[in-house]
Amino acid sequence: MTYELKEIGHFKYIEEGEGEILLLLHGLFGALSNFDDIITHFKPNYKVVVPVLPIYEAPIREISVDFLMRYSVEFLMEKGYDGQKLHVLGNSLGGHVALFLTLAHPEIVKSLTLTGSSGLFENTLGDTFPKRQNYQFIQRKTEYTFYDPAVATKDLVDMLFEIVNNNEKAMRVVAVARSAIRDNVENKLHNILCQTLLIWGKQDRITPPFVGEDFHKGIKNSQLNYINRCGHAPMMERPEEFNIILDKFLKNVKTYW
Repeated sequence: MTYELKEIGHFKYIEEGEGEILLLLHGLFGALSNFDDIITHFKPNYKVVVPVLPIYEAPIREISVDFLMRYSVEFLMEKGYDGQKLHVLGNSLGGHVALFLTLAHPEIVKSLTLTGSSGLFENTLGDTFPKRQNYQFIQRKTEYTFYDPAVATKDLVDMLFEIVNNNEKAMRVVAVARSAIRDNVENKLHNILCQTLLIWGKQDRITPPFVGEDFHKGIKNSQLNYINRCGHAPMMERPEEFNIILDKFLKNVKTYW
């Protein structure tokens, strides 16, 4: 399903439903469509908000995890949501941004959900793009993201191929990937006090299962759920299981301050 892309100021976003805000933050190569099943499932009971992170448009010297976090906060302020308690969910790089948001502004985060998040360890394309003009190489890299290679549709492969072969976009991808490695949060996890849900694909090869375990050990008030036969994007590959786990968690979130 395709949702309307709205605009306010220089921000673009999807917003569906009413209720408590469920903020979704996408990854480095994540299209907003990656969250289609979450939006459809949760919009009857939540206001689901998905900002477009300006990974490919931001100034090359400024793009970083911290930049994307500050951009997200500016978006929330523009919408008037910065005074509310939010449920924040991030996949891959979006999880890293969600971690930065929770650490910088704990007063607005009611709960945190991470799935395949960077911030501790990530096995990505690296900081270069060897064979980037080789379509089959990019196809294999896209398939590597999932347990079932069939999830790597031609549209996804085409999108990644276009990104890595566009010099301006590729430079920004490299810059933010280096930032993700540099901005490790291992020594800050103890500062996250909100209820935290970790949903990990058991066959995730980008952020392997031990990464979920390390987040679980570092975040005191966290619970870890594995989904079998699933890779780096559980909300895409196993949406029904993912939504059941997330739904149960959100219904049991308590506010401690």
